[in-house]
Amino acid sequence: MKNWIIFITSFMLILTIGISVLVFWKASSPFVKIEKQAVELAISSNSIKAATDAYVYNGNKPYVTVFGVDEKGEEKAVFVPITLDDKSIQIVSLKDGITEDEAKSFLDEQNVKQVLHTKLGYEEPGAVWEIAYINKSDKLNYVYILFEDGQWWKRILNL
Repeated sequence: MKNWIIFITSFMLILTIGISVLVFWKASSPFVKIEKQAVELAISSNSIKAATDAYVYNGNKPYVTVFGVDEKGEEKAVFVPITLDDKSIQIVSLKDGITEDEAKSFLDEQNVKQVLHTKLGYEEPGAVWEIAYINKSDKLNYVYILFEDGQWWKRILNL
């Protein structure tokens, strides 16, 4: 009887782990696919020569932000719309704006408990840093800082 209980418990645990891995893998596959397509489009449109990173940014319009270097070795961020329209691609040189660490330094006076993510995205005024964080009151906050000059663009506080 003890062997059956151990067998059933082990089987259920392995089944649960297997199903969880499958669900997470399937859930992330659309993101992986669109990121790969966006990287290929950014390279084929000669916006960059090689890509180093890519992620989906969901703002007013969703973009895939692709980081890479051009043929001169200059670091760039390429914003590819998820429609993969090469005419709507936006490009910024990373040396022309503030860094991720400089954007995070604007949070010093905001009572930050934990930074959830920092993403470079494209919005109406141009490239922006989106910083999501939890404050000391355990409330979710989003701040948007303009990439080119570090000015506050938008704040969504205490959600």
